Amino acid sequence: MKFYKYHALGNDYLVLDPADFSKPISAELTKRVCHRNFGIGSDGILWGPLQEKKGCFGLRIFNPDGSEAEKSGNGLRIFSRYLWDRGLVHEEEFIIDTPGGQVVSRVHEEGRMVTVAMGQVSFDSEVIPVSGPSREVIDEKMIIEGEEIRYCAATIGNPHCVLIRNSPSEEEARRLGPVIENDTRFPNRTNVQFMKILDRHNIQIHIWERGAGYTLASGSSSSAAASVAYKLGLCDSMIAVHTPGGKVDITVFEDFSVSMTGSVTKVAEGLLAEEALQQ
Repeated sequence: MKFYKYHALGNDYLVLDPADFSKPISAELTKRVCHRNFGIGSDGILWGPLQEKKGCFGLRIFNPDGSEAEKSGNGLRIFSRYLWDRGLVHEEEFIIDTPGGQVVSRVHEEGRMVTVAMGQVSFDSEVIPVSGPSREVIDEKMIIEGEEIRYCAATIGNPHCVLIRNSPSEEEARRLGPVIENDTRFPNRTNVQFMKILDRHNIQIHIWERGAGYTLASGSSSSAAASVAYKLGLCDSMIAVHTPGGKVDITVFEDFSVSMTGSVTKVAEGLLAEEALQQ
């Protein structure tokens, strides 16, 4: 099985081309390949390109637990770099089609940086979705482990819950993240960002990713957190999002469409032995 491995600020993905496989990808295959002891190890699988058309590349994104993600900002940057490395795209913009919507991507700096027009953020409870009456989910409260927590919810093709904290940490993300991810108010579960406002142009986040757990970076999480900071009037439209893995630059436009720019690093390519796929 041919694989390509990349990371975007420490958030690593495997790219698997469906043309190299005789069968569709399965949840069981995903869990085995992503396992860091029994497989190659990754934060997910990028399955593509699918239904390739001129200037448009289909992509499906799978989490390490076998579930499917609608969209992933880091995954989109990595897939863009993969298409560049394969010579399928060049300097011009191109379209990637995901279950969470289409995005426009551009690879630059000899493949090292990628800019993605991520689409439009919505705070609408019916779109995200969040249970309860139809509303914008802004500055609401939940009780988690006896603590009252204020949060905002958003979607950029996948669901997010953003908490403003004084001192966000990995420990807090690991403790509260899985509880909030699976809270009943989020019918499709949710990604969780623990955010600190640094100044008008900088925020810091720790991330609990739905289906993957604590992760060093996330492009869609960065987009959602920056959009919440802008929505609340705490930051201006150009925001550097600082994660444990590094920095992503986000621009939030007046209509809450988002542009994301960040780095991608190629790690390896090779063959996974068939026996590694056996139980």
